[in-house]
Amino acid sequence: MEHGAVIEEFSTISAKGQTTVPKLIRQALSLNEGDQIAFRIDDKGVTLRRADETREDPAISSFLTFLARDLEKSPQNVKALSPALAKRIAALVEGVELDLDAAIEGDVDL
Repeated sequence: MEHGAVIEEFSTISAKGQTTVPKLIRQALSLNEGDQIAFRIDDKGVTLRRADETREDPAISSFLTFLARDLEKSPQNVKALSPALAKRIAALVEGVELDLDAAIEGDVDL
């Protein structure tokens, strides 16, 4: 989709509160069956996007904000990773295989 282009499509809400995302919108967002969408309401109105584009973990976001503020206030607290700690970390993960694309089993709260 061309940057700045405007697409407006209409859809009807069913008695169960369901609707169909119009084909042109699905195509513009590259949405397929099973994909998730996110709705956002702010002072400018409602937006819809692919849920996987900028999904943010609120705990990580809060931690990174805290870390940034702490670094701003006390940059002297930043220390190099000691060789002993690096060796300990390497020993803890030695032989551990990790597939970051693998599905997570069990319940996951998002």
